[in-house]
Amino acid sequence: MTVMLGVDLAGRDVLLVGGGPVAAKRLHRFLADGASPRIVAPVLDDDTALLVERHALSWEPRVFRASDLDGAWLVHTATGDPHVDRLVAEQCELQRVLCINASDGAHGTARLTAQAEIGDVTVAVTSTVGADPRRSVAVRDAIADLVGDGRLPLRRRRAGRSGRVDLVGGGPGPADLMTVRARRLIAEADVLVIDRLGPAAEIVQGLDSDVEVIDVGKQPGRHPVPQDEINRIIVEHAAAGRRVVRLKGGDPFVFGRGGEEMRACLSAGIPVDVTPGISSAIAVPQAAGIPVTHRGTAAAFHVVNGQGGFGPGTLEAMTDVTVTTVVLMGVAALGRLVESALAHGVPRDRPVAFVESGHTPQQRTTRTTLGRAVEDARAVGLHNPAVIVIGEVASDRLLLSAPAVIGAALA
Repeated sequence: MTVMLGVDLAGRDVLLVGGGPVAAKRLHRFLADGASPRIVAPVLDDDTALLVERHALSWEPRVFRASDLDGAWLVHTATGDPHVDRLVAEQCELQRVLCINASDGAHGTARLTAQAEIGDVTVAVTSTVGADPRRSVAVRDAIADLVGDGRLPLRRRRAGRSGRVDLVGGGPGPADLMTVRARRLIAEADVLVIDRLGPAAEIVQGLDSDVEVIDVGKQPGRHPVPQDEINRIIVEHAAAGRRVVRLKGGDPFVFGRGGEEMRACLSAGIPVDVTPGISSAIAVPQAAGIPVTHRGTAAAFHVVNGQGGFGPGTLEAMTDVTVTTVVLMGVAALGRLVESALAHGVPRDRPVAFVESGHTPQQRTTRTTLGRAVEDARAVGLHNPAVIVIGEVASDRLLLSAPAVIGAALA
């Protein structure tokens, strides 16, 4: 039976006997763990020699002696000679020093596991009978893959002394467009503070029943939970020792008020981090086959909050035929945008696209021009959530072989 222990090697003396490629591979891991490795070997291969030079490691260019074990917490032997490796393991046994024997078909009193660091959890896999590192790696990777599906039970079962806040970007909507880190943080959360947009509905279904879910979602013209109150909620729960995930649609720092929430946490002395998400400014046009940049057509893109007005910089960008303007939260402001753009000299035939409910089964794309945008928006009943794309990339002739008629919306 194998007993697996978590051993802290930081600052500990680790002896490696042998200087071949196996030693080089293990050196990387010991150094990453903060150990203080030293090597005894008549010669070093190129990779091992490079690591010795780079990290100023101790190297004795000779054969192993029993006295080399003095002061060692752990020994790793991989000389390529089973007889020598067995001798090293036997000496370790006599001196009660744990030994990893890397000879084929052999093992000492300790083994290196195939490990994955998943947040503050370490998953380690090893074989109970004989060495089978490829199988261990395959099992480890299969476990790590479950993080992306949110299926690992990563929540703490004992209350922590200190909480934290993670501002997590949920992307444009589908859960499978979230990052692996986002899914892992949600699996660890004690409290989930969600918005109206994003993958909240699908995510909430898979949570433990005792995870507190707080809906602070805003709608156009209706903000039931003011931003100051949202800040108070996330700080209060984290100060009580809970892990809080503030799940936002898109990216927290793209019109998501993530900066305000981070400032509130820092001011209260709460640890806070940001996990980026795919911004709807890029993902929603992409869902409709619209690239925000395209070689020979658009060399830059300008992202605008439609609720914040349209200043000279935005209007100037719209006059540049090589710039794509992406407007978020702009349905109510469409009339003002069109009027200002036309008055500023933007051509009436500049292509425009409305992409509603991007990356959902309800997605609808309407293609029109700046001069007809308001009329066509009224005709199709344009509504939020929608992304407005203005620029040559919105033309139905850019990528599609068969032109569409103002999308299927007016058909």
